[in-house]
Amino acid sequence: MVKIERSFPAPESLAVEAKKLSGSYSKPDVIEKLKADFHNKCYICELKDLQDPEVEHLLPHKNGKYPERKFDWNNLFWVCGHCNKVKNQEKYDEGIMDCCKQDPEMYINFELQARDVCVKAKDSGDQTAVLTASLIQEVFNIKNTGMRTYKSDMRFQELNKEMNVLYDNLEEMKRHPDSRIVLRKLKALLRRESKFAAFKRNYIRDNAQQFPQLLDYLV
Repeated sequence: MVKIERSFPAPESLAVEAKKLSGSYSKPDVIEKLKADFHNKCYICELKDLQDPEVEHLLPHKNGKYPERKFDWNNLFWVCGHCNKVKNQEKYDEGIMDCCKQDPEMYINFELQARDVCVKAKDSGDQTAVLTASLIQEVFNIKNTGMRTYKSDMRFQELNKEMNVLYDNLEEMKRHPDSRIVLRKLKALLRRESKFAAFKRNYIRDNAQQFPQLLDYLV
């Protein structure tokens, strides 16, 4: 999860659809804007180029119980089907960090440790960070059904591949520290728009003494 810059004004269809009895919050203008703002990445797991994107409510509207949330542009997020289903638990109804208003990297550590994904709040007393970290940890590890096991494992494998690409390029930089090509590749890998950016950027911060020249790419 990384900081997202939500664009304004809100899609025009939201105001129109909010006046209807069975209005839709997923008209084409909403889809296009969310896809662009979120770089076609799931805001929770950061899988990119989604094949199963969904429009998710950060604060659930509970089938119309909270109508003010249903068409609120600030409450709509771009998510994959797997993460949306995992988040659809009562414990995640309230208190998940709004990554359009806060920078998750300031509050949460994202690490790939050997064969484990480890996502933890930097401050165990920060309940928003703790709950958000728990959600992200769960989408990579939930295995209570066959399909969820497959989807969790797939996300882990994709994360592992992307981290290996980062590691390979870091080794290449050590061999050729003045290579502009390698630096361009690393800059692209560390952009918030890239897949699993939070994990890659966290790795650079944790190894800042080795890669001080890359810290500017994390701004």
